[in-house]
Amino acid sequence: MGTAPVPLFLRTVISSIMRIPELLTAATLCLALISLTGCGDKAIVQSKATETNAASTAHGTTKTACGMEMVIVPAGAFTMGVSEGPIDAKPAHPVQVDAFLMDQSEMTQEIYEKLTAKNPSRQKNPKNPVEQVNWGNAVKFCNLRSTQEGLTPCYNPETWECNFDANGYRLPTEAEWEYACRAGSTNRFYFGERIDELKANAWFDGNSQSKPHPVAHFPPNAFGLYDMSGNVWEWCNDFYGTKYYRTSPKENPRGPAEGEKRVLRGGSWSSKADNCTSWVRNCDEAGFTDICLTMDSNGFRCVKKAPAGNAMRVANSAQKTSE
Repeated sequence: MGTAPVPLFLRTVISSIMRIPELLTAATLCLALISLTGCGDKAIVQSKATETNAASTAHGTTKTACGMEMVIVPAGAFTMGVSEGPIDAKPAHPVQVDAFLMDQSEMTQEIYEKLTAKNPSRQKNPKNPVEQVNWGNAVKFCNLRSTQEGLTPCYNPETWECNFDANGYRLPTEAEWEYACRAGSTNRFYFGERIDELKANAWFDGNSQSKPHPVAHFPPNAFGLYDMSGNVWEWCNDFYGTKYYRTSPKENPRGPAEGEKRVLRGGSWSSKADNCTSWVRNCDEAGFTDICLTMDSNGFRCVKKAPAGNAMRVANSAQKTSE
């Protein structure tokens, strides 16, 4: 007995059912394309956020109570300064530093204001680095951040001498800052040697439109740190000494015992390209009151002691990566 023909409408239904996996796959691809292409700036922001999260994961960051991410900078040795250049950056000399944690970006106005209820910045934007911060207010912020997390403050509020054994926050030493900035590089900038690369890696007078910008816009360095060139100059703990490099110790140098000014590093949105190198030094009066405003190109980021176990793991990871 012959098989009855399948009605046309039933064949259509069966065909549609068999195409469900294909249709679902196509729909998934369409959604993926929409999320990737997006609508104008929204897609760029989403892409940038993904890149930032990927960088955070790759470099082993840890989020602190105030909301700032910190990167573990492994212990290591490097050549500090430069053989040919300004007198205060010579001579190039070997330096070794212990491991430490460093804020992944410059301190933002959002976090600074959340802790202090103040925002001294000239260009107001919560995602911008806080600026017009003198050295005195930067170290006061470090102590406040430490206290709010139940840590031991590093700075004596009477002498402002730093206790490097305390587990709280402080400003980086100049040696720590340059080591973190270079991140294994020996070039003029941590991203290369050529000045024409600066526009794709830092905010300076060649692209800033005469103002600071939100942190973490450009790619991080090899340690996962953002804006180590440009945007704002960053305070260091050290007193400034023009000839300090001639007598600097090889292990964990902490600057001169006294001085009139404190060190700033990294260049800013208003700096010429040559002042955004890994080795250029700057300085300014410390200031300890709110009326002692500093330049609107001066900001900071914090550091603290790194847990020994974590520091060792990151050091081993960095060594494997370089190999």
